[in-house]
Amino acid sequence: MSNFDNRLEWSSKLPPVIAAFILLFVAIFGFTVIGQLVGLLVGFPFYEGDAKDYIQMISSSSMQIESLKVPLFILQGVSSLIGFVILPALFMIFYERQTIHVFFKKTKTSTVLLCLTPIIGLVFMGVNAFFVEWNAGVSLPESWSGFEQTIRSFEDRAAEMTTHLTTFDSFAMFVLGFIVIAIIPGIGEELVFRGFIQNYLHKSSSNIHVAIWASAFLFSAIHMQFYGFVPRMLLGALFGYLYYWSGNLIIPVLAHVFNNGFTVVMMYLHQRSVIDIDLESTELVPISFVLISAIFTIGLLFYFRKTAVETYHEIE
Repeated sequence: MSNFDNRLEWSSKLPPVIAAFILLFVAIFGFTVIGQLVGLLVGFPFYEGDAKDYIQMISSSSMQIESLKVPLFILQGVSSLIGFVILPALFMIFYERQTIHVFFKKTKTSTVLLCLTPIIGLVFMGVNAFFVEWNAGVSLPESWSGFEQTIRSFEDRAAEMTTHLTTFDSFAMFVLGFIVIAIIPGIGEELVFRGFIQNYLHKSSSNIHVAIWASAFLFSAIHMQFYGFVPRMLLGALFGYLYYWSGNLIIPVLAHVFNNGFTVVMMYLHQRSVIDIDLESTELVPISFVLISAIFTIGLLFYFRKTAVETYHEIE
């Protein structure tokens, strides 16, 4: 039997569940309030116009203006950095009397697991494609039609904005987009949801599966995308198990960065006519491809877990 008890030991002043939600509130407040204010200030020098016009454009319902691309990327990046990296790190230092290094030092880094991680992420995309299509087509009961129209309208506007921002007109814009879309969220969101919340919930419930799926649920919920909720939750659960088995937060960070970064790279290459694959296409994924991807994903996860046991943990 393998010993996978990776719960981090520190003496919290509050019950772990309460500490988890306090940390989540700190992250959300940092992202939506402090990060937005700082991001606006940092992004302003990159806008060709006066401050009043800048605030009006940022605050408008339609921000698909080319001159706003860089400021918007900066706004997003600074907000994520403050909300999901800086404030949680300060929370760890001043509340837990620890540093975020504790999430990375549990075990050494394995080259095999580092190589397996992006492969698992790539193969799992084939599985998750089914849930992406299914979730996007979910219809609510007729009595909820007004609510459904509201959330679809909200998500359609968000999708239009994402498409606008990820239409890269230069390599420099692609690099900026990769940093903001892949690297910063990959580090920050894994620090909060796997590093803090999953560990807190594991300490509270002593059931790792409850901790992983609850943190994955919260991870998906904060993105506020109903028609992408299930695939993002499954992705969060995947990151959670990779973290639990490896005992090192660098693994889910790598998986997260790869997942987001792969999409950004593929979009950029398609826009440059380097490849014909269009990830924004609504064409249905063949069920045979999904099944093959599922088989390979399960096999790779078993191999990942076995390798983690042999590399990191005592076998009784």
